[in-house]
Amino acid sequence: MLDPVEAAYEAEELCRQFDVLYPRQEQFVTALRGWRTYGLSWFDAHLWSFAEHYQIDQLYSEDFQHDRIYGSVRVINPFE
Repeated sequence: MLDPVEAAYEAEELCRQFDVLYPRQEQFVTALRGWRTYGLSWFDAHLWSFAEHYQIDQLYSEDFQHDRIYGSVRVINPFE
Protein backbone atom coordinates (compact mmCIF):
# COMPACT_ATOMS: atom_id res chain seq x y z
CA MET A 1 0.00 0.00 0.00
CA LEU A 2 1.29 3.47 -0.87
CA ASP A 3 1.56 6.25 1.65
CA PRO A 4 -0.54 9.37 0.84
CA VAL A 5 2.35 11.34 -0.72
CA GLU A 6 3.30 8.48 -3.04
CA ALA A 7 -0.37 7.89 -3.93
CA ALA A 8 -0.81 11.56 -4.90
CA TYR A 9 2.34 11.42 -7.03
CA GLU A 10 1.19 8.24 -8.78
CA ALA A 11 -2.27 9.75 -9.43
CA GLU A 12 -0.69 12.82 -11.02
CA GLU A 13 1.55 10.58 -13.14
CA LEU A 14 -1.47 8.64 -14.38
CA CYS A 15 -3.15 11.95 -15.32
CA ARG A 16 -0.15 12.83 -17.46
CA GLN A 17 -0.27 9.46 -19.21
CA PHE A 18 -4.02 9.06 -19.77
CA ASP A 19 -6.98 11.31 -20.55
CA VAL A 20 -9.30 11.86 -17.59
CA LEU A 21 -12.92 12.10 -18.74
CA TYR A 22 -14.77 13.09 -15.57
CA PRO A 23 -14.07 14.96 -13.43
CA ARG A 24 -11.91 16.89 -15.81
CA GLN A 25 -8.18 16.47 -15.34
CA GLU A 26 -7.74 20.02 -14.01
CA GLN A 27 -10.42 19.44 -11.37
CA PHE A 28 -8.88 16.13 -10.35
CA VAL A 29 -5.42 17.67 -9.99
CA THR A 30 -6.92 20.59 -8.04
CA ALA A 31 -8.66 18.09 -5.75
CA LEU A 32 -5.30 16.39 -5.18
CA ARG A 33 -3.82 19.78 -4.30
CA GLY A 34 -6.66 20.49 -1.84
CA TRP A 35 -6.30 17.08 -0.26
CA ARG A 36 -2.54 17.48 0.10
CA THR A 37 -2.33 21.20 0.97
CA TYR A 38 -5.36 21.67 3.20
CA GLY A 39 -5.74 18.14 4.55
CA LEU A 40 -9.28 17.88 3.17
CA SER A 41 -11.05 14.56 2.89
CA TRP A 42 -11.15 13.21 -0.66
CA PHE A 43 -14.87 14.09 -0.99
CA ASP A 44 -14.37 17.62 0.38
CA ALA A 45 -11.34 18.14 -1.86
CA HIS A 46 -13.49 17.38 -4.91
CA LEU A 47 -16.25 19.68 -3.71
CA TRP A 48 -13.72 22.48 -3.21
CA SER A 49 -12.04 21.82 -6.58
CA PHE A 50 -15.32 22.25 -8.44
CA ALA A 51 -15.95 25.56 -6.64
CA GLU A 52 -12.41 26.66 -7.44
CA HIS A 53 -12.70 25.58 -11.09
CA TYR A 54 -16.04 27.32 -11.68
CA GLN A 55 -14.90 30.45 -9.79
CA ILE A 56 -17.53 30.12 -7.09
CA ASP A 57 -16.35 32.49 -4.38
CA GLN A 58 -18.37 31.04 -1.47
CA LEU A 59 -19.10 27.47 -0.52
CA TYR A 60 -21.65 26.60 2.17
CA SER A 61 -20.72 23.52 4.17
CA GLU A 62 -20.46 22.41 7.76
CA ASP A 63 -17.55 20.09 6.92
CA PHE A 64 -14.90 22.78 6.42
CA GLN A 65 -13.48 25.31 8.87
CA HIS A 66 -15.94 28.22 9.10
CA ASP A 67 -14.94 31.46 7.32
CA ARG A 68 -11.65 30.01 6.07
CA ILE A 69 -10.41 30.73 2.57
CA TYR A 70 -9.18 27.74 0.57
CA GLY A 71 -7.51 29.00 -2.60
CA SER A 72 -10.01 31.59 -3.83
CA VAL A 73 -13.04 30.02 -2.12
CA ARG A 74 -14.38 31.19 1.25
CA VAL A 75 -16.23 28.49 3.17
CA ILE A 76 -19.23 29.48 5.25
CA ASN A 77 -20.73 27.13 7.81
CA PRO A 78 -24.45 27.99 7.73
CA PHE A 79 -24.86 26.68 11.29
CA GLU A 80 -22.29 29.02 12.87
